[in-house]
Amino acid sequence: MQGFFSVVYEIVVGIPPGAVMTYGQIAQIAGNPRAARAVGYALRAVPEGADIPWHRVVNSRGEISSRKTLRGDDDRVLQRMLLESEGVVFNNLSRIDLKKYQLVPEEHPAL
Repeated sequence: MQGFFSVVYEIVVGIPPGAVMTYGQIAQIAGNPRAARAVGYALRAVPEGADIPWHRVVNSRGEISSRKTLRGDDDRVLQRMLLESEGVVFNNLSRIDLKKYQLVPEEHPAL
């Protein structure tokens, strides 16, 4: 599983500020389209201090999913704050407009 986590981290590092990707998108790019949940596990396990923008990954509805850290903290408020600081706007249902903010890999071949 560690190899999969490394691939996930490489993909997430490529998400630019102000953009998001979904767990399913990352799983697809990583070569395992059914591993969206494993992407979540990988992001939960990001080592503290690592320069991996985990906050740029949201669910398929454009919502922030619960992300309990290994310490047991819930980082949803932090994630929203980080996204908003990059210019990402949430609607009144706390959703992100994926048509506007979702990174489309076909438009960014480096991913």
